Amino acid sequence: MAKITFIGAGSLGFTRGLARDILTFPLLQDATLTLMDINAERLEFAQKAVQRIVDMGNYPAKVEATMDRAEALKDADAVMCTILAGGVDVWQYDITIPKKYGIDTNVGDTRGPSGVFRALRTIPVMLDIVKDMEKQCPDAILLNYTNPMAMLCRAMQRESFIQLTGLCHSVQGTAMMLARWIGAPYDEITYTCAGINHMAWYLDFKWNHKDAYPLIREAVEKPEIYNEEIVRNELFKHFGYYITESSGHNSEYNWWFRKRPDLIEKYCTHGTGWNPGEYAYILKSYRGREDTWKDDVKKWLESDEPISLKRGHEYAAYIVNARMGGEIFHFNGNVPNTNLITNLPEDACVEVPVYVDKGGFHPVHVGPLPPQLLALNHISVMVEEMAVEAAITGDPTLIFQSIAYDPLTAAVLSLAEIKEMVNEMLQQNKEYLPHFKSLKV
Repeated sequence: MAKITFIGAGSLGFTRGLARDILTFPLLQDATLTLMDINAERLEFAQKAVQRIVDMGNYPAKVEATMDRAEALKDADAVMCTILAGGVDVWQYDITIPKKYGIDTNVGDTRGPSGVFRALRTIPVMLDIVKDMEKQCPDAILLNYTNPMAMLCRAMQRESFIQLTGLCHSVQGTAMMLARWIGAPYDEITYTCAGINHMAWYLDFKWNHKDAYPLIREAVEKPEIYNEEIVRNELFKHFGYYITESSGHNSEYNWWFRKRPDLIEKYCTHGTGWNPGEYAYILKSYRGREDTWKDDVKKWLESDEPISLKRGHEYAAYIVNARMGGEIFHFNGNVPNTNLITNLPEDACVEVPVYVDKGGFHPVHVGPLPPQLLALNHISVMVEEMAVEAAITGDPTLIFQSIAYDPLTAAVLSLAEIKEMVNEMLQQNKEYLPHFKSLKV
């Protein structure tokens, strides 16, 4: 009987979906699903929601809830993490302060000034989680869904022996999108995808074992497809390989799309896919969910309509099933670079193909990235390395240096302006940085 623990179970959409997927595997149907959150009200709703799934499926699983993290982790076989360190009241400044200085981002959860400060708030919590795991469930695996993925995984992989990987929707999601564009059934597609989180590349993409890139090149010339992912299609047309994650995200990670208002207007506001050009859109959506989540969950719990118990496309349940002795599973995960991508730094967090079985994670050797892809990845890796070092050592100078090398920041601001902005962001985050030697660069 497996014990599967959810840390941050109050992320109700994730928790419901992952619990549903787990219970579709015969090997896991009698699992103990342990839910943990720091918000008692969200935790109560999560327990009721998961219990409803168990009851509807007539599964022999057990559902339990606790606000005690050590208790939740004790003797776990697998741990899933979907936390948010700091709510919208502090998160909004990750976007609004850089925007005041001319850095116009729209998501801000991965890298750049906003991603770095999100990491600074979250890394201490993640390190506490893996240190608890070392005591309570040292042989368990940790599956992380929290952003900024690469920086969080790098910090934990550096500081702990716990087997862990980070999971993201963008690899399989983009592959499904490309298959749709060329009219291919997804189950006939194979690919090799590698790089870093939110910036991995399809080094090959095949339909029935034949190179499908010529078909993708034809597809992106169609206006309706080009407009679906303007930023990513521009990157593809100029660099020759398709990149993971949305145009909204990728517009932030480089120099070319958001450094001037006219470029934002051209590339970042008219896409028909998920590509919001304004932070206000994200904030309004987030606050809207905060206002309505209780009513939404109550309605779901009280509905007489049957719940779909069909398995989704998330990797996590397949990984846990393989780890517990089920079918070996292949996925893309965030792991230390143990000579996997040979021209990225050793031990940096990379996103590569991984096989998982009862023995754990087995990442696949990829080799070197093409130089035009390496250049963009390497800059972001070094930004992340400096930010992780800053979070662990409490050195504010490293925060400044990390953000100074962020491509969009460097394209917009001088070094003196970057220092001023970082100092303002440090002050706004001071309650989350008690271990820092100073809050001024």
